[in-house]
Amino acid sequence: MSTLNKGIDKVEVSLGWDPSPIGEPDNDLDIIAATYPADAPHGEPAYLVHFDSRSPDGTITLNRDSRTGQGFGADEVLTLELNRLSESYSRVVVGVLIQQTDGRKVFGEVENTVVVVREGYHMLAENDFAEVAESTAAAVAGFSRDAAGEWRFHPVMRGFDADPDTFAGLMGG
Repeated sequence: MSTLNKGIDKVEVSLGWDPSPIGEPDNDLDIIAATYPADAPHGEPAYLVHFDSRSPDGTITLNRDSRTGQGFGADEVLTLELNRLSESYSRVVVGVLIQQTDGRKVFGEVENTVVVVREGYHMLAENDFAEVAESTAAAVAGFSRDAAGEWRFHPVMRGFDADPDTFAGLMGG
């Protein structure tokens, strides 16, 4: 039996921010996605996708990576083809972190931050990180399979004060 309640197929998560002022260290924000297996959807991620990797099956890709926030439009873009993701995965969490190479920096110190989640032309969420202004990392979107196997979007904005390695283990908890 088919259903008229169509789930999410392909999503784009874009991240934008302004470059740091002249003479200040660069603002380097990164999108990260964690994919969780169906038998442990709240355990350790099966794999991560970030600036230096991609999903093993090509269903989650980072299309753009900025280290400075310079340029027009989105500075980082992550595409999730959830409709192609193996049934052995039931959950994906997307997060954003600030690289801490030149001392501790929080979202409130980075000008004009914005994360947008879209399915095609339909905006699912937009957030400016104001509610996690004192955090160095944040979970920004969640996706999970429902009982019918359809993907559902869950808006998230949960801040963390963690380095990149620690955040990767915490973001889906």
